[in-house]
Amino acid sequence: MRKRLALSHLPTPIQRPQRLAEALGVDLYVKRDDMTAGAEAGNKIRKLEYLLAAAREEGADRVITCGGLQSNHARATALVSASLGLRSVLFLRTSDPSAHAPLEGNVLLDRLAGAEIRLISPEAYRDRSALMAEAAAEIRAAGGRPYVIPEGGSNGLGALGYVRAMEEIRKQLDLGLAGGKPFDVIVHACGSGGTAAGTALGAARYEVAGEVRSMAVCDDRATFARIVVGIMDDARALEPRLGSPAHLVIDDSAKGPAYGVSTPEQRARILQVARLSGLVLDPVYTGKAFSGLWDLAERGELSGKRVLFLHTGGLPGLLAQGATFADAL
Repeated sequence: MRKRLALSHLPTPIQRPQRLAEALGVDLYVKRDDMTAGAEAGNKIRKLEYLLAAAREEGADRVITCGGLQSNHARATALVSASLGLRSVLFLRTSDPSAHAPLEGNVLLDRLAGAEIRLISPEAYRDRSALMAEAAAEIRAAGGRPYVIPEGGSNGLGALGYVRAMEEIRKQLDLGLAGGKPFDVIVHACGSGGTAAGTALGAARYEVAGEVRSMAVCDDRATFARIVVGIMDDARALEPRLGSPAHLVIDDSAKGPAYGVSTPEQRARILQVARLSGLVLDPVYTGKAFSGLWDLAERGELSGKRVLFLHTGGLPGLLAQGATFADAL
């Protein structure tokens, strides 16, 4: 097994939101990966356990990564890196790189952690790998030891975090939790492909679920299908014991108008979920994914199935979009 750092509060619970399940008519459970840690919580920290273990093994003193302006991954990387004594450099995508990043949501937490934020345009972000490689070269030239983490921590090594998460669920089921038997389908938000790859591989390896439905929050099915297959290939190269994945469905029906932009209906459903269950979803990832699950339930596609929703976190991003909920509240 690859080295990992114990950074998360594990195992995260599996809960049954009774009133929400009844409203949807679905045998619904929720894996609370929004509870993996404190301010750094969410799905990204499971990936960072492997990625930052590799960074420390290489003797890195600085970590470079990227994401949208309110990136949950960038925030988790900045906070966890600070706890390990590593400095972080964050390339964050924004429509106006000349402006100051607002001190709210994830950006505020990035700043509190001491991250160096480099704002870049969407056009420049397309070459993010080259930009991060250039930054790494600059740091090396100055005597530093950088380690580059891809968008979302989504590579073969990072995906092992969700293979391990499926092993964790298997142990919970073996204890009789959540009904004590495999799920028919796992539903989760998909923004960079690493969680999808690890979940599909791990769900099959540990017989947790026969199907994984990854709800794209940007791009399209074809794009994510290509990305996820590549990540799974890389993960299997690192861990040959991993075999074929569970049946993976990339669903782009709930991605909304754009990355980070939700529809009024999706925001209304975030409100309904909170009032029926106390679960707080965000408009960038989990809110869109659960809205997609809601659509599946309304069409009867989840009837008679045991469903596990993977709550991947994102609270700080929600708090940065309060104004968009003015009409719903």
